Amino acid sequence: MSIDVLRGLIDRLLLMAAVVAGGLVPGFIAQYRQRLGGRLDQARLDLEPWRTVADKLYQGNLDQLIQFHLDSADPTVHSEGAVIGALAASVRHLQDAVDAMQGGLLRQIGYLALHLDTALARATYADWVPSFALSSEGLAFAVLFAVAVWLLFRLSWWLIAQGCRRWLGRTQPAR
Repeated sequence: MSIDVLRGLIDRLLLMAAVVAGGLVPGFIAQYRQRLGGRLDQARLDLEPWRTVADKLYQGNLDQLIQFHLDSADPTVHSEGAVIGALAASVRHLQDAVDAMQGGLLRQIGYLALHLDTALARATYADWVPSFALSSEGLAFAVLFAVAVWLLFRLSWWLIAQGCRRWLGRTQPAR
């Protein structure tokens, strides 16, 4: 088998695999987004009893309720303040993440590239059901991803071939 035939075979197989991989990304992101929304829903449920207390005693000001607990000399009440504060911070953080994931596919990928919750990604991957996105945005991403991978392969192949030619040119005996 010649080197050109081998390169052509690898080239085609890599291109097909990259199209499939690129088409699976939007489905994974959708499942990640659903799991993220589930975490937000649970955090809101956990915080709701404290919001009810804040509504009754502090005109709905949760921060005042938290501060009351944190200012308490009673260690149990003080600890509750830390827990309520952590719950409120978690709800805000999760809501920001859900809001950021509402844009288009490229915006979602950009957000995940910078703010990926690795534990959430691992949990999503563990339950992931691969699905190929057939939306125009998903298909476009699959094609663009495949072209990028293919161009990277072609560049790498060319660089390796150039390096081999130089190396072989230096090791051949002078005539």
